[in-house]
Order: sequence, then structure tokens, then C-alpha cells
Amino acid sequence: MQMTHAPLRNAAASFKPLLPSPRSRLSTKPLNSGASPSSSSPRRSVSASASSRRDLLLLIPSLAAASAVLRAAPAAAADDQASPPPPPAESPAPAPLPPPKEKEPDGDESAVSRVYDATVIGEPQAVRREAKGRVWDKLAAARVVYLGEAELVPDPDDRVLELEIVTKLAARCADAERRMSLALEAFPCDLQQQLDDFMSGRIDGSILKLYTSHWPSERWQEYEPLLNFCRDNGIKLVASGTPLQVKRTVQAEGIGGLSKAERKEYAPPAGSGFISGFRSGRSFIENITSTRDSPFGPNSYLSAQARVVDDYTMSQIVMKELNGRDPPGLLIVVAGASHLIYGSRGTGVPARVSKKLPKKGQVVVLLDPERQSIRREGQIPVADFLWYSAAKTCTRNCFDRAEIARVMNAAGRRPEALPQDLQKGIDLGVVSPEILQNFFDLDKNPVMTELIHRFQGFRERLLADPKFLQRLAIEEAISISTTLLAQYERRKGRFFEEIDYVLTDTIRGSVVDFFTVWLPAPTISVLSFTDNDSGQSLGFVRGLLGSLPDNAFQKNTFGQNWNMNQRVAAVIVGGLKLAGVGFISSVGAGVSSDLLYAARGVLKPSVSVGAGRKRAPVLKSAAVYSCFLGTSANLRYQIIAGLLEHRLGESLATQYNQPLLAGLLSFVARTANSYLGTQVGHHHCFGVN
Repeated sequence: MQMTHAPLRNAAASFKPLLPSPRSRLSTKPLNSGASPSSSSPRRSVSASASSRRDLLLLIPSLAAASAVLRAAPAAAADDQASPPPPPAESPAPAPLPPPKEKEPDGDESAVSRVYDATVIGEPQAVRREAKGRVWDKLAAARVVYLGEAELVPDPDDRVLELEIVTKLAARCADAERRMSLALEAFPCDLQQQLDDFMSGRIDGSILKLYTSHWPSERWQEYEPLLNFCRDNGIKLVASGTPLQVKRTVQAEGIGGLSKAERKEYAPPAGSGFISGFRSGRSFIENITSTRDSPFGPNSYLSAQARVVDDYTMSQIVMKELNGRDPPGLLIVVAGASHLIYGSRGTGVPARVSKKLPKKGQVVVLLDPERQSIRREGQIPVADFLWYSAAKTCTRNCFDRAEIARVMNAAGRRPEALPQDLQKGIDLGVVSPEILQNFFDLDKNPVMTELIHRFQGFRERLLADPKFLQRLAIEEAISISTTLLAQYERRKGRFFEEIDYVLTDTIRGSVVDFFTVWLPAPTISVLSFTDNDSGQSLGFVRGLLGSLPDNAFQKNTFGQNWNMNQRVAAVIVGGLKLAGVGFISSVGAGVSSDLLYAARGVLKPSVSVGAGRKRAPVLKSAAVYSCFLGTSANLRYQIIAGLLEHRLGESLATQYNQPLLAGLLSFVARTANSYLGTQVGHHHCFGVN
């Protein structure tokens, strides 16, 4: 990979190593009735009887839940009595540097920072979460750790990563009673006294900020948490950048424009190998960046000199800091990525430091690079590690390919036998080993095999929730039984005579219940990464909807870090979908009811005329029903599928080994929701048949 060298820190070619662009339930049913308005009193008694029957349906799971809690209570009380609280431990002796508290990533969320080993042959290798400890061990064992941040377009996420890395390394150094320092290129070296005053408390952040007037307005807010953390934990701050006046002089006139004293301090000496390239290798510079293509125009030669001055200044400060430490501590250097690439085998700061420090004592980390190059045999690795912020969506090479190959071999499968979207997802590296293993586990069941191979929607939902079919069956059973019970209580002796009306309502309710489970269910889909060949307008729609979770409470997947706005939008989009289902199903049920009534008028005119008929208008009933599904039902099913089942239920089953309790929670929640929805919807949404 070729890099264009930058003229200075603020206008350097940004090394951001360019990824390929990717890319309620039906709670109520309109009931048919031939009753006239004058029969309101019997209808109230019928409704009361139906309510008592529904209460009976809720009684069984409620008693089961109560008995489980009562059985667990005595055991918990016995445990409390058998194991008295331990005596308070003596407070340990204070350490020279108290270890800062680390914030461990949430084990349930996949949106954590991602690390890649850039030293391997081929594409950088994603480091598994459980193998991250070896990365931290390597960083903590080094003398110097370089963090390369974006230059041309500074990235605020880089500062988040810098704080994460500094925090964890500070904790390890404190445990080992090892000193740690942080060198920042963003602070010119003539501001060292101000940094010392900030560390000692003689000045606060508001005063130090006055010395950074050359920064963009938002830069201070980005660096402030890192600076405060170092001050609070005794981590020395080192100003390692070139003084602004020196840098501007070199940009305008070259190194020859500096005074003799400035050249001695900030420019590499002639014959040192650091500056000879300007005499013998100028053609090389012009070959890699022509005047026409260079973002720095005809002054690229002066810009290259400015870059060398930056590299030399930082390397001198780094070596001075290393030599002044006894015993050896850990130095973290935060600088522009173009000063660090290719490590000790490049031309930047690590290469200059390597003349005095063993190469193994330096580790180079590039933060949030945009491009991942494929390293071939004999090529120099661009860095030791590539480190991505949790805020960066992973669109390629997200998981350890060696682990994926191990799962494939253990299952005796070949990628060609997988569904097409999974094949593409594996090629891109966006299918995790865990998801692949879940697919193979589901594939052992003949029924599941048919569903996950033939139907994309079932595959996406079953991969996210292997118990999706069980939840769908529970919902349908509750829906059909409560609908039939309500119809029987309503029609009594006319139940079998009007079985056509009963079946119409039951089928309509079953269809809508299917969608109230289907639409809010969490999904795992790789289509947003593999569909790159769609048209512009279709691609925009897919990209918009693909950026939203199917359930507002769904856990992050594939590096997706859905924010609050996207989750609120998911509720709105889900509500619109359910509203559409409710409107269409209600119109269909109304039309079917009218056709059945007309058929009855032809086949049994005396019965039809005698019974009479009064019902709400079809369109009005459909509009009210769609509003009910899009608001009340949508919110209830988002909460049940996302919070109770996807998060709480999964935690009970995996972390606390309570799968029966998780299943009971799902059953009780869906039964209670069905009862509540039926009550609310029956009284507010429908007319009668």
C-alpha cells in the first residue's frame, strides 16, 4: 500500500487504512353478531362470562409461576442462614499509583472495539474477544506503544480509543508498579511547562485550553477526558510536537530557513541518513506523488521536509523520555498515522527510535483505519495492530477467519452448501463463528433444515432466536383458543350455525397474530452487506431500512451500534407495518363477512331477514383497528420480543441456567398480553356482525 507523506501535522495525508462500501400481535377481533341494539343487557352478561373464562386461562400459568417462586424462596433463605457474611477485609496498603478502574465491555453486546493483527500474511486477522488478553499483554510488555490517529480529517472516535487503551494499560502498569507516560504530538514541545503546571494543579483545564488556540474549536473537548484521566492518575504528560513557529518556517522556506540553533535542535544532522534523501532521493518523492496529483501542489518537497522535522523532533523527545526513566516504564505516543506507519522498518518516528531501542520494544497501533491492505509475502506490515472504535460499523473482515474455518470443518460442511447470503457473509467476514454454529445446530432438525434453507425470513429470525417457532406456536394457540372461546360465549346455540362467521374471525385473527410475532422479532441479516448491486433508489431504501433494527430493543450485531434515534425509528417503522397489516386484514374480514351474509340471504332468506344485522362501516372499523395495531399492540410486542424474551429471557437461560423460567416468562407475558389486548381492542376498536 502506498502512502503519501504529509507536510505537517495539521495538513498531512490522512492514513485511514478504505473499506469496500457496503452497503400486537392481533389482540382483538371484530365479532359477528346478529343481535340488535336492544340486547345490550344479555351482551354484558355474555361479556362477563367470557371474561371469567379468560381469567381462568391466566390462572394456570400464574399459579405455576407463583409455585416456582415459593419453592425457591425457602432454599434462598436457607442459603442466607447457612452462609453468614464474611468479616470485612483489611484495607490494603496504598500503592504508589492506584490502578484506575476499567470499564469492561458488556458481554451481551457485540458493539465493542475491534482489533486486527496486521502482521499476518494476507488480510488482517480479526482478534477474537477472548484472545484480546494477548494483545494487552504485548502492549503492556513494550517500552513504547504508538497510537496513530487520523490527520487530514481528525476523527473524534480516535480519542475514545486512546482513552480506552490508556486506561487499561495504566491499570496493568499500576499492578506491576511500573510508571507510565503519555506523549502527545498535538502539544508543541515548547508547551511542556504548561503541561507540568496542569499535572501539578497550578493551572486548570480552562487555563491550559488558552494555549491550544491553534486547535479547531471542538478538539479540546475531545482531548479533555484523556488529559483529566492522566492528571488524576499520575500519568506524566509529554509535549512532543514541533513548535508552531518552526513548523511554519519549514513549510514556507524549508529547513534552510531555520536559524543555526533551530536546525541543531529540530532538524536531523547532515549525513545521519535522516535528511540525505532530499539530495539523492528527490526523484523518489516526485515519483510517489506528482505535482499534479499531490494535495500539496508544487511545494510537496517543502512539505516532506516539514514532515521529517516533525519525525525527528518527536523521536528525540521519545528517546529523551526513555533514557530518563529508571526503572524502565511504558511510554505511549499519540501522533499522526503517517509518522508511524511501517514501524521500525519505515521512515517515521519508530524507525528513528529503533537506532537506540530494540525493535521488539515498540508496538504500532493504527486507530480506525479506513483501508485494510492485503499483505503479501516479503512486504512490510503497515502496523502491528489495527484498532477500530465501537462506533465504527464493521462491514468486512469482522471475525477470525481461522475460527470460522474450524467451525466449518468440525461440522463437515463446505461454504458452497450454505445459503447464498451466508456464503457472501462468510466471504466478507461478517458472519461470526457463533452464528455459523447456531445455523449448523438448527440444521440437524429436518423441519428447521427446510425452513432455514428455503426461507430467508425464517433463517434470519431463527438465527437470532432459535425458539422463534416455539413463541409463534404459543401466540397462535392463545389467539385461536381465546377467539373460539369468545365466539362461543357470544353465539351460544348459534355457534355451529354461524360457523362460517366464526372461522372468518378466527382465520383473520390467526393471520394478524402471525405478523405481530413476525415483524417485531429480532433478526440477524447479512443482506445489508451483500446487496451491493441494487439500483440507486432501491439501494437507498434498503440502506435506510437495513440501518434500523427489526426490534427496538434488539442487541447490537455485526458491529452495529444502533443509537437512540434509530431505535425510536424502528418503533415507528414497525408500527406502520403492523398498521398496514391491520387495515388490510380488517378490510378482508369485513368483505368476507359481507359475502357470507349475502350468501346466507340467498340460501336461508327467512333466517337472515329474521336475524337482522347491524355492524360498523368496514373502512372505519379497519382504520380504527390499524391504529390500534400500530400503536398499542406494536409497543407491547416490541417490549415482549425485545426486552422480555431477547434480553431478559436469554440472560436467564444462558447466564443463570434457567431455561424453564425463561420459557415460563415468555408464556405468561404473551398470555397476559393477549388478554389485555382482547379487552382493550374489543371495547374500543370494532363494531359487531
